[in-house]
Amino acid sequence: MTLELLPLLLTALALGLLGGGHCIGMCGGLMGAMTLAIPEHQRRGWTLWKVLLGYNLGRILSYAAAGALLGSLGWLAQDMGLGKVLRVIAGLLMIAMGLYLANWWSGLTRLESLGRYIWRYLEPHARALLPVSTAPRALALGLLWGWLPCGLVYSTLVWASAQGNAAHSALLMLFFGLGTLPALLATGLMAQRMLSLLRKRAVRTSAAILVILFGIWTIPGPHHALIMGHDHQHGEHSPIQPTHTDEHSADHGQHAGHH
Repeated sequence: MTLELLPLLLTALALGLLGGGHCIGMCGGLMGAMTLAIPEHQRRGWTLWKVLLGYNLGRILSYAAAGALLGSLGWLAQDMGLGKVLRVIAGLLMIAMGLYLANWWSGLTRLESLGRYIWRYLEPHARALLPVSTAPRALALGLLWGWLPCGLVYSTLVWASAQGNAAHSALLMLFFGLGTLPALLATGLMAQRMLSLLRKRAVRTSAAILVILFGIWTIPGPHHALIMGHDHQHGEHSPIQPTHTDEHSADHGQHAGHH
């Protein structure tokens, strides 16, 4: 893993954490239903945790698989010269996600309707795994759960695929899934406290603004040139943008000339 990828991984993790309120609202009830589907005598101690971890591990692996799939399409789009178009779409979806998290605009829910066609075929298989009695069964159910229609996941997927690298996109979605983990692992009183915190207007608005700002940054435009120009005036490179080989060669030639 290169250092250039680290800020993106931290961003993916933050997106998962910031979307925690949405995750509890969308999947908290489902998580509770699946927990109740565990045989009562197994709903305690380490046995319960193995099943809960199995659910979420399967869900996160599905996110990573979807990231790899869309990342391949993102690579193809970049190879066709459509990289900027993909980044614009990703940025706009991020902005839509922020507006959705703040309850300012719910247009992102229309994107979720597209995934319902897939879920229609997967839901019977998910129901067939209930009740969950073993960790492998929980893992299988989690793998299906990961394809549940979710605008938050879809917008993050498009952003991850805009990197134009299947492995990087899969890794970003893995970190995004890890970011959603605390909200969905929390149960009972802890879940109520977390939901109460995440529903506070100030918390939701702050999270939404951060996501919107990241969406604006994702979209290619003059704001990139201004920031990069400021860095170059100070003789520094952006920590996210890779330094080009020809720039290294030019610098090397200048140093050689001084010798």
